[in-house]
Amino acid sequence: MTAQQETNIIARAKDDPEAFGLLFEAYYERILGYAIRRTGQVAVAQDIASEVFYRALKHIQTYESRGVPFCAWLYKIATNEVNHYFRTRHLRPISLDMLLDEHGIEYPDATDVANELMDAEEKLERHEAFLRLQRFITTLPLKYQEVLALRYFEHKRVSDICDIVHKKMGTVKSLLTRGTEKLRVAIEADLERNPAPRTAMQPFSSPSVIKSEQSS
Repeated sequence: MTAQQETNIIARAKDDPEAFGLLFEAYYERILGYAIRRTGQVAVAQDIASEVFYRALKHIQTYESRGVPFCAWLYKIATNEVNHYFRTRHLRPISLDMLLDEHGIEYPDATDVANELMDAEEKLERHEAFLRLQRFITTLPLKYQEVLALRYFEHKRVSDICDIVHKKMGTVKSLLTRGTEKLRVAIEADLERNPAPRTAMQPFSSPSVIKSEQSS
């Protein structure tokens, strides 16, 4: 989908919920994957993704680009929902079936969604380093969690993170620097207590990571 096509679909979706289905299909897997990587729990992430698109549909009338891509808007909603979950450990009771049935939106291609789930579950179940890193990040304050997850799990540019978390460039860079340092300290302390191959957490054991954030 080109940027112009997306703009046209968004305009249609403000009056026609069925048009929103095209946006749902385009971004559901990505938002689901983000929620999985943030929470480490597939079932929880599926509920969060459902809530994200319910809220996006509900508030589509208020969306205006102003230089912020629609995808960044969805990530912002997703980040808020994940943060809400971590603060309360409580999910809002929104059903994906309700979103699909009441508004005539078709579920994304089952194969694509299954592939996203399989990829995420493989990371969660088979890659100990990913699991350990995800657990370390969730011990940090949410302001660090969100920028670190967007940077390292979603590979977002700093400018994109600014759009998603609605913070200035300097603030985001500072959060990345401090968050990365806090993560490095926590990981190294854990490695001292529980020796493991340093390559598993190498990206956060070097000052070069912090420097790289300043130039991205």
